[in-house]
Amino acid sequence: MNKLVKYLAAGTVALQLAAPAFAGDMRLKFAGVFPVDHQGSVMMEQIKADIEAADVGLKVSVFPANQLGSGEALLEDVARGNIDFASAFIYADTDQRLEFLSMPFLVSDWDEMNSVIRDLDSEYNVLLQEILSDHGVRVLGQNPEGFVGIVATKEPANWNNFDAKDMNIRVWSSNVVKSMVETLGFQATTMSWGDIFPAIQSGIVDGAICCTKTATYSIFAKSNVGTHFVQYNSIPENTTYYVSEKTWAELNEEQRAAVQAAFTKASDDFFAYNRENDAVFEQKLVESGYTILKLSPEEQKAMVEKVRADIWPLLEESVGKDNIDRLLFSLK
Repeated sequence: MNKLVKYLAAGTVALQLAAPAFAGDMRLKFAGVFPVDHQGSVMMEQIKADIEAADVGLKVSVFPANQLGSGEALLEDVARGNIDFASAFIYADTDQRLEFLSMPFLVSDWDEMNSVIRDLDSEYNVLLQEILSDHGVRVLGQNPEGFVGIVATKEPANWNNFDAKDMNIRVWSSNVVKSMVETLGFQATTMSWGDIFPAIQSGIVDGAICCTKTATYSIFAKSNVGTHFVQYNSIPENTTYYVSEKTWAELNEEQRAAVQAAFTKASDDFFAYNRENDAVFEQKLVESGYTILKLSPEEQKAMVEKVRADIWPLLEESVGKDNIDRLLFSLK
């Protein structure tokens, strides 16, 4: 009898120790917006593999290509804890202070994208985390992919100055971006990412400000949508890796370390990929039949000066003058 009790006790302990490997694994939802074959979705699969390889009791289900909602919807779902992780652009419709993420001509090249946007200790990210903390969301990484341009179905009139372009383009939910493209001479229509394709194909809009050359090729050119890419280099395309604070609170320290390491590595790899392939995808766009329109140095300088003078002051009301001042001071 004593031996039987000992065996039963030993078996109970063994089952308790083994439980995390079986029933104890936490299943986490990871949502993204890129097409399945886009490098951004490849990074999502890498993150899943790295987290699960850490063997800390976490499993990840990946949902790319807007399967769980567009970027506009994901922030709210992550805040509520309905989705655990997201890889998406953060729109300002949730909180107008987030308009600073669309501040045109804030950075000018890849090095500044790296130091300002990717460094989670920069004032840019400190400010972002302060705002997102009010919504129960934590930043895990930043992914500037290059500068967005305008994807168009024809060459805009007066594309290299501020005169009327005779073209209506889609803008995302940002008053500052809408004001900027109208300053450039376009008509602007606000619509969500998921509505772009049918809107362009049906002629509701003539194009969209939305994408880097890499994404323009992967998303539009490969689908035979669009003919021109206008390279204004005004706003960096940036997706953010973020997590629900509700999920974060459920993780132990070992799990948090594994999660952060996986997202940091993916952020590093994705940035390196985009930096190395920007010229490659420009050539692919040309080979696919696209025309790329580029400003001269003088035209670019004139555009930067006018947009900064006309548009930056508009941000003070939504973002807050103190926030704008501290951000600009950190860049000096």
